[in-house]
Amino acid sequence: MLTPHHEETVTVAGQQVIVGPPQDTCGADLESGVSVRVIAAGGWTSAPTPPPPPVAVSDRALHWVKLTDPTSWRGAPAGTDVRIILPDSERTVTLQERLRISGVPFRALRYWAEDETVTTNQHLELSANPRPCALTDRFSTDVAALVGPSAAAARDAFDMIWQATAPLPSEPPVHVPTGDLVPPPWVSLLSHPTFNPAQAQVVPRLLAHDRHVLVVAPTGAGKTEIGMVAALQTVLGQQRKAAWLVPQRSLTDELDTELARWREAGLRVERLSGEYAVDVQRVRDADVWVATTEKFEALCRAGSVRQALAEVGCLVVDEIHLLGDASRGPVLEALLARVRGEASGVRIVGLSATVANAEDIAGWLGAEMVRVAWRPTRLTWQLPMITATSDWKAASATRARLAAALTRQVSTDRGSVLVFCGSKHNVRATALAIAADRGARIDGIDPADLDRVHQVCEQVGIGLHYKDWPHKRDAERRFRARDLDVLVATTTVAAGVNLPARAVVVRDTQVGLDDISVATVQQMFGRAGRVGAGETEGDAFLICDETERPAWQQRLVDGYTVLSQILATLPDHLLAEAVQGRISTLREAEAWWEQTLAFHQGDRSSEVIADAVTFLVAGGYLTSSEHPSGDADLTPTELGSLTARLMVPTFTGVELREALADQPVPTDPEQAEEQLLDLLAVTIPELAEAPIAEELRPAVARVLQAAGRLDRLGTTRAYVRGGLGSQAPFSPGDLAKAALKLCAHNPTAMRRPGRAVAGIPTAAMYPIWELAPRYLGWLAGQGYLASIHPWIAVVAADLSRRIRWRAASPPRGAGRLLWMCEQMATPLFASADTPVLFATARKRGVGNPDWTTSARPSGCRLDPADYTTLLRDRATGTSVDPFASGAKVTAPPGAVITTWTGTNHAAQRSTGDPLEIPYPDVDTNGHASGIAIFTRRGDMLANGWLEPYQYCAV
Repeated sequence: MLTPHHEETVTVAGQQVIVGPPQDTCGADLESGVSVRVIAAGGWTSAPTPPPPPVAVSDRALHWVKLTDPTSWRGAPAGTDVRIILPDSERTVTLQERLRISGVPFRALRYWAEDETVTTNQHLELSANPRPCALTDRFSTDVAALVGPSAAAARDAFDMIWQATAPLPSEPPVHVPTGDLVPPPWVSLLSHPTFNPAQAQVVPRLLAHDRHVLVVAPTGAGKTEIGMVAALQTVLGQQRKAAWLVPQRSLTDELDTELARWREAGLRVERLSGEYAVDVQRVRDADVWVATTEKFEALCRAGSVRQALAEVGCLVVDEIHLLGDASRGPVLEALLARVRGEASGVRIVGLSATVANAEDIAGWLGAEMVRVAWRPTRLTWQLPMITATSDWKAASATRARLAAALTRQVSTDRGSVLVFCGSKHNVRATALAIAADRGARIDGIDPADLDRVHQVCEQVGIGLHYKDWPHKRDAERRFRARDLDVLVATTTVAAGVNLPARAVVVRDTQVGLDDISVATVQQMFGRAGRVGAGETEGDAFLICDETERPAWQQRLVDGYTVLSQILATLPDHLLAEAVQGRISTLREAEAWWEQTLAFHQGDRSSEVIADAVTFLVAGGYLTSSEHPSGDADLTPTELGSLTARLMVPTFTGVELREALADQPVPTDPEQAEEQLLDLLAVTIPELAEAPIAEELRPAVARVLQAAGRLDRLGTTRAYVRGGLGSQAPFSPGDLAKAALKLCAHNPTAMRRPGRAVAGIPTAAMYPIWELAPRYLGWLAGQGYLASIHPWIAVVAADLSRRIRWRAASPPRGAGRLLWMCEQMATPLFASADTPVLFATARKRGVGNPDWTTSARPSGCRLDPADYTTLLRDRATGTSVDPFASGAKVTAPPGAVITTWTGTNHAAQRSTGDPLEIPYPDVDTNGHASGIAIFTRRGDMLANGWLEPYQYCAV
């Protein structure tokens, strides 16, 4: 009998039981296998134990065995289909001979590391018995047997590996001379004199027509050469432009190098990514654009190249299967939705890894699908298992040991290994484990000690690679040259840099806190056995614990399914279409929705469009005017156009503006910058979620304690703890707060920040410094729109340029002078010339753009007429004469004059004549008042406590 006094979980008869207090004493006799819960005063309900999983039945009796210990083979039941996979090693030679004599089919594979038996009972019901990997757990017993769908997945995974490891044809693959399939002038522009079997299969299909084509081929099959043929057909055969889209900046570098011979032959190739300034005229004149998807979309939203976009005849989309990626997929889907279908004037040539629903994607595109089975190397994948434990440190150590053991198998055979980890800390810890396995002394080396980790790993041939690892470029170069035979990396290597190896070890099934995707695992596996590494076979390992392994077997058997991700950011793309003039009514918006992959895959309701329009109108991005017919005109506002041009997510924009509206008006620049940077750091998801290694948290906390000022840090490197906590506290956005405040408050330290500032790696802060100016610039642009309080626009404009041009050491108030220098440098030369112009001006005692001479400064890239126009577009010459309830203001024609009192503000446009403007709602409670002037081109002036932002000290 139970008489519970509060809700609790107890174990009775081997079952977990949740009980709660009755009004009066009550109880129940519990039978074994029955769960009981108190749901009301004195009331009990009981439910039987959940039913067992459904039975999986085979079509024949099976006894399929994966083994690593030859002594474990005890024969098979009579009358069963017997198959064995075992290591190809000296230990198994005798067993291999016995099996051969007995006529038992087997595969002897190098580096085999799995132990599992898949068998059937007398009713042909499947079961599977996996064992932990013997490389690190030689004396473990079997884990729980798998039945039902998990057993079926084990069978299917065995069969997939069995088929993939069938003996290779004795005859070498036939390569076809390129001149046999393409016009002679193209031959010298291709990377190789012959086409491999995959390319020879695809190229004739490409050249037979100009319709869309989806090429589905394994990693390493040579899809880049196929993309080259598609681009050449458009550029040389049709005299139209080709655009080649890749998912990452690093891939634009690789592809740009591949196309160097095209430039030598006179073709105009332009690389477009966030790291490179764009010469609009060169973009217009180019024959081939190489761009990230995001950069290409940004160009589509810029009016300066609209005419050139109309000349694009072919869109080569590398890694088109990333349509299913939550971050990159929506932009790509919106882009392809414009040009898909048979009536499109732009041909899509999609290059895809192997996916489960390729026919579905081809059907959406209206494309011919060419599926390639040939791969230049044979790939074997395995899921070596570790036992599950709730001790995450023990689990992490076991994964590192197993990764080291698998690496040893390959490297002792003179093979190269890529080891992928889910976090930077795991990269360093695993590299140390492999180093120790190679005999290095790692006693006392903390994974957080970057210098010692690098030193000890380099000595034993191990390189490390992740985004802010200071030696990553050297590690890439030396791994390619085989000076290093092991590279331990995060998943960025899989999607970015092309670094093939003989074997791949995936240590973790999570990236940070998120489960790793099937597509990412397949991409990592694809690095194994690449021809570029001189290999003919590849081996890939994904380390799983016993709870994960059945699901991963099923996922890898099923393959990656591309599913639309556009719904999560639908308002962003709807707004972009409206800004570009493709959508002007609600009916057109609904017609656009019907072109998306989401609609094709079953999201047919037009309600999602109505909801998106409602959100955009409420957020101030669109206006909607209803027709009697039920349709409505949709017109982007100036805020909507600004948001789409800067590619600021609409949800983030609404959250940021709402949060800022709730902020009190600061009383000085120090307070204003603190408020604004803190709010950005926690509101913008990319900043709030910026990853930080646990060992860096004390350094971040220390910087935040000092409000980001190096002169307040003192000499101690310790975080001063308070309260009961034993560790430095850490909240979302803390790394961004620290990075932004260090940059804003320590301009001289930004000139040459070195590898770390205040103990925080510069590389960890770099993405934050690169991203924040876009959002600050978006806020600054709203000063002219009068859509936010002027203090926000003024402070954001100054911070945006101080952070962007941090290497020039700009102090507070430098924003206006930097704006002028940007304008004089022009966008193409801004990155090189702006710091030089700024430094020259400061040396000459110039702290703002309000000079009176009309002569062009030395280094100005504008022609005389354009420079004269720039002088007129300044806020220079504005006069403000205050009176009791307002001010008499004279500002350049077209400028926006905003007056404010406390949180209230009002705006009107200047005619160039003096205007007497009252402050809004004059406050008798002592709230400060002020005036700010914004020009369309981006200059601004303000008085009151905002006056320090007019000029910088020299």
